[in-house]
Amino acid sequence: MNNEIHNWGKDIYSYPAVVVTPRSVHELQQIMRDTERYPSPVRAVGSNHSTTHCATAEGGTVVIMTALNRILEIADDSVTAEGGALYVDVALALEAEEKQFFVNVELGNLTLGSACTGGTKDASMPGEVGQVCSYATRIKMVDPSGELIEFNEDDPAALQLARSSYGLFGIVYEVTFRIHPLQGMEVHHESYELDEFIDRLPELTRLGESMMLYLFPHEDKVAVEYRQYLGIGQTSSRWVWRLRNWVWKNFAPFFAWFVSKYVPWAGLRYWLVDSLNKLLRLTQSILLHADRTSPTAQIIRYPEVSGRCAYTFSIWAFPEATYPAALRGYFAFCKDYYRKYGWRCDMLNVGYLVAADQGSLFSYSYDGDVLTLDPVASGDHGWDEFLRAYNVYCSEMGGIPLFNQTKWITREQVDRAFGERAQRFRAALKQYDPGQRMLNTYFRDLLGERQQPDSYHR
Repeated sequence: MNNEIHNWGKDIYSYPAVVVTPRSVHELQQIMRDTERYPSPVRAVGSNHSTTHCATAEGGTVVIMTALNRILEIADDSVTAEGGALYVDVALALEAEEKQFFVNVELGNLTLGSACTGGTKDASMPGEVGQVCSYATRIKMVDPSGELIEFNEDDPAALQLARSSYGLFGIVYEVTFRIHPLQGMEVHHESYELDEFIDRLPELTRLGESMMLYLFPHEDKVAVEYRQYLGIGQTSSRWVWRLRNWVWKNFAPFFAWFVSKYVPWAGLRYWLVDSLNKLLRLTQSILLHADRTSPTAQIIRYPEVSGRCAYTFSIWAFPEATYPAALRGYFAFCKDYYRKYGWRCDMLNVGYLVAADQGSLFSYSYDGDVLTLDPVASGDHGWDEFLRAYNVYCSEMGGIPLFNQTKWITREQVDRAFGERAQRFRAALKQYDPGQRMLNTYFRDLLGERQQPDSYHR
């Protein structure tokens, strides 16, 4: 009998024949080699926070990696750990040594194996890239045949492919990331009317600060979280992030769940949502600013079970030059969708300024700096229908998706976004997994040989 596995947000379900939690590299090799006991497709998962079907394995094998979680070495400029280690645990260990990751993503439950081979999102700090995988310098995998393979900086082209492999070349059992000394970080927030933000965007992006956007399409407002390093030295403040993270982790998603479940009148429901958003913008402007905060304190450890504080999201990225048109059009799209269907996000939207980065083949900022449009919601009834329409809009506007965070993308949208890079990856996939041991329905539809869409589209 097949098992039922779901992602953290409980909107993606999979029914593998086998679920296994290895505790050694040798066990991983046995799993890969024993195709009868561990049928294909084989998909590795950590905390399973992906919002797409990338980790599903219908009738196959799900490998839960969280038992392989040891930190193996903290060196002057690098950290090495097993693939199942949580990002937040490694970050805290680094902080104790007065060191830090280059990218301090909000999602602390991210495992290092996922971090080095898939897409992540965070606003780039000045002079840095915003994608975690680009700082992976050595990736060790058990390949589909059960052999040990390594990708490192001696072969940059192969490493670039591995950083985009999403578990399709094998299962990561060990990874090394570049790190740097802990730095104090300043943070503050500013709010803008939509027209003012668009007019000033070239000026704002030249400030040389990290920019995370809070987008309010139904109010025509944008708030910006600015961050910058103040140099190596003591970090003394954490309360700003504790407050911000409590809102993200607990209050905002619970509020969205509550109003969507218990307020049946759309007008009242979304008036309450807008009222909360006004309060959040006011709180940001008045309270959420500090010097010498710890970058590590941004990272959130989410509960293993999502409960009533679950939320979900999606993402498309747009070149900086075309973002004003994409943003204005997206605000209009959200209003028009609400007028037609009576549905809108019950949480705010966000966005990130992400620096040009060719560290991975599927980098969404491969061709230059980008900004993103990321709707966030409790995932109530209507979310999936909204996402399909949102995907059409974003693709038509020249957006770039993520395979693990942009739900319901199509092969045509993938080819339009990545073009020749998608073809290059398809060729590499035949090289690294000729027997299609790791290829599930989701990736077969998007990156494999052409065939009729399967169950995940239904």
